Amino acid sequence: MRPDPYRVWLSEVMLQQTTIPHATSYFLKFLARWPSIEALAAAEDGEVMGAWAGLGYYARARNLLACARVVANEHHGVFPDNQAGLRALPGVGAYTAAAIAAIAFDRPANVVDGNVERVIARLHAVETPLPAAKPELVALAGALADPARPGDWAQAMMDLGAMVCRPKAPLCDRCPLARDCRARALGVQETYPRKSAKPDRPHRHGAVYVLRRVGEVALVRRLPKGLLGGMLGLPTTAWRGEPVTKADALAAAPAPGDWKRAGAVEHGFTHFALTLEVWRAEGDSGDASLVWLPLARAVDETPSVFAKALRLAR
Repeated sequence: MRPDPYRVWLSEVMLQQTTIPHATSYFLKFLARWPSIEALAAAEDGEVMGAWAGLGYYARARNLLACARVVANEHHGVFPDNQAGLRALPGVGAYTAAAIAAIAFDRPANVVDGNVERVIARLHAVETPLPAAKPELVALAGALADPARPGDWAQAMMDLGAMVCRPKAPLCDRCPLARDCRARALGVQETYPRKSAKPDRPHRHGAVYVLRRVGEVALVRRLPKGLLGGMLGLPTTAWRGEPVTKADALAAAPAPGDWKRAGAVEHGFTHFALTLEVWRAEGDSGDASLVWLPLARAVDETPSVFAKALRLAR
C-alpha cells in the first residue's frame, strides 16, 4: 500500500529547513486537527498560522494553505501523480515534487535533499562548495538512482544521510557505500560537502510590547505579506539598524500605561539577527484591532521571537 500523498506532502513541507525531531509534533498535531486535504483547505487562515507557530519559515504555512485549497477545489482533493502536475501547485518546488512523486506514487524521480547532497558529496569528494554544487550533486545522485523502486530508493538515501552519513561523526562502519566513498578514503568525511563562507548577517533592533490585562495579553495580526506575514504577534516598533531609545520605545507603545523595560531577547532569522527590547505594562488600550488571548495560549500560537518576549515578561 502506497503512502497517503497528503501525509507525504505535509511532512515534506514541514521538513524544509526543519529537523525531524522538531517537526514531528507539529506533523501529528496537524493530522489530528486536519486529517485530510479537504479539512485543511476549509480551515481558517488564523487557525493554521497559529498551529504553525514555532515551526519557522512562515511562508511555508501560507503556501500550505494555498496548495491545500488548490488541490481541494481544482483537483477534487486528489494530488497530481507526476512531477509536472505537482510543480504547478503553490509552494511545491522541484525537490518536494520529486519526493511526493517518488514516495506517494512510485514515479521515477531524482529526490535530492540536504541529506542526499551530503552522501553524494562525500561519495565523490565533490570540491565545488554549496550552493554552487547543487546541480552537480543532483546529476551524480540521478546517475546512482534505482528506477525500479523509486519511492524506496528515495527514502533509503535520505535515511542514509540522516542516520548514518551524519554531518558530524558519520557512522562509516555502518554505511553500505563506505568502500566506494572517496571522502572516507581520504579520511576527511566531515569536511564534505564543501560550503561557501557565509556573509555576516546584519543586526537589527526594535522594541516589543507585552500589554496585559487579567489573564490575557494583547496581540496583533501581522500583515499578510512579508516576514511572519499573517501571524499573530506582539506589537512592535519597526526593526532597524540602530537600537531603539527609551523615548522612541515609549512613544510607539500601543497604549498609555506605566511601561517598564523587562529586558531584551535575541533571535536569529535567515538573513539577519534581531535584538528586541521587551516592554511590559498592565491595562487595556480600547483598540479594537488588538487580539486578546490567554498568556499560555499566546506563547503557543505566536512565532518563537514573540514567545521568547512573553516568557521574559512573565
